Amino acid sequence: MKAILIDKFCETLDQVQVSEVPTPEATGDNILIRVRGVGVNYVDTLYARGKHQNNKRHVVPPFVLGLEFAGIVLEAPAGCPFQKGDKVFGDHAGSYAEVISIAQDEASRRLQRVPEGWPVEAAAGLAATLPVSYDALVSAGRLRAGETVLVHAAAGGLGVMACQVAAARGCRVIGTAGSDAKCKYARGYGAGEVINYTTDAEWWKRVNELTGGKGVDVVFDPVGLVEPSLKCTASKGRILVVGFAGLDGNFEKIAMNRILLKQRYGQTLRENPEKAEEMWEHLQAMLEFLSVKPTLSVMYEGLESVPRALQDLKDRKIYGKAVVRPAIGGSVHRL
Repeated sequence: MKAILIDKFCETLDQVQVSEVPTPEATGDNILIRVRGVGVNYVDTLYARGKHQNNKRHVVPPFVLGLEFAGIVLEAPAGCPFQKGDKVFGDHAGSYAEVISIAQDEASRRLQRVPEGWPVEAAAGLAATLPVSYDALVSAGRLRAGETVLVHAAAGGLGVMACQVAAARGCRVIGTAGSDAKCKYARGYGAGEVINYTTDAEWWKRVNELTGGKGVDVVFDPVGLVEPSLKCTASKGRILVVGFAGLDGNFEKIAMNRILLKQRYGQTLRENPEKAEEMWEHLQAMLEFLSVKPTLSVMYEGLESVPRALQDLKDRKIYGKAVVRPAIGGSVHRL
């Protein structure tokens, strides 16, 4: 079968290529899934080039790229809650492939059912973004109704999910984004006010104006903007560090005397796999009632399109989520 195999780290994203790899087989204790869509994530651009901290130990060549997917169950053991024909989505290291295998004993925390009425491909962009945004805000951030949340990169994959989660929990959402079009997009997903940081370079001053000088209660930062965010964070506010997408794998260096209280967030299933099941109980209800909507904005056809998708994401051309469909053809309706 075809897959995006990284047999050595790439210098540039155009070196990412499709390879032929063995197709997984049914073993009696695994679930085989035909992949219909793969979510494109910024971390993919780092993994492919060896620029992520996990590349030092956990993600080393050779490996198949990709973190999240949606698809159709091809085969499953008898008695498994997922059976042939079920529409599913989930997280899986190695998702840029035509077929993937999930161990049956991991299914309860790795696989979810696509909500009724959703296109399968629309769910491909959920597993690596929605639980991260939810757990950062609700668990680490202790978000409460009535609070004000600042979401950086509010039109990005993590940011647009954070906007929806915060709005659904009764919070005021202020976003930042890099164009007027992206600001408009974020407002469609729960952000009340969105600041274009390309035309308002000192955006923290605008945030302070919008909050009457108080500052925000919570900052959701997937970019690497802790230092300027401290200028508009309320006393005893919480800053959630969920990524460094604006720094191309580098890290901020903050003078610690600047920080009164911050919360560094990094979620991995290795650290607390049981927490995934607990979170998805809450998240499935939000999906069923469309408190959180899919944010699929562009579809790339065929695994050969992965280098272009990754470069477009790195160049900030994508709003919400992009999905690569391994098999070309068909159409996807929008919710």
